[in-house]
Amino acid sequence: MYRKFFKRALDILLSAAGTLVLSPLFLLISAAVKLEDHGPVFFSQQRIGTHRRPFRILKFRTMRVDTPHDTPTHLLENPEQWITRVGRVLRKTSLDELPQILQILTGRMSVVGPRPALWNQYDLIAEREKYGANDVTPGLTGWAQVNGRDSLEIEEKARLDGEYARELSFRLDVKIFFMTLVNVIRRQDVVEGGTGALKGAEK
Repeated sequence: MYRKFFKRALDILLSAAGTLVLSPLFLLISAAVKLEDHGPVFFSQQRIGTHRRPFRILKFRTMRVDTPHDTPTHLLENPEQWITRVGRVLRKTSLDELPQILQILTGRMSVVGPRPALWNQYDLIAEREKYGANDVTPGLTGWAQVNGRDSLEIEEKARLDGEYARELSFRLDVKIFFMTLVNVIRRQDVVEGGTGALKGAEK
């Protein structure tokens, strides 16, 4: 019952409330991004959604306008060189993800679920397929996010996403939500570039 009906209702309620309460912060961040590096405030990128259907994810832009597009951070040479000063703060605090609240409202995403993979992260997508994690609506935060995030190898990240897909419940979602708040406050497990590769593969 929760999986089919209540989870979506809760997503709508939380995203609508979040949009209203955080609108001043949206404006402040937008101004900061624009002032430092002239260009678009938002960054759009193709990701893999429910049942492997692609969609465009929305973030506050944290990298220079000349950064190679559709390239995972871990595949950039010296990723720090591309990140703006405002962007560095946004990424460490996860505030760059805030625009996805709007995508939760439209149903593209959920508050909690596997973080959507880039369309060309074939290793992660294939690993998630083994566990049924590609059939769950992607989330703003997820079980893998609160259990290692950027420090996880692909196999472990996919296994945790599969565990979430199997055990999905109101209780687990609430647990992940509050664990996320703690991790954001502590700035825990944020590693620019992460591991982003299968264990034993060339980093």
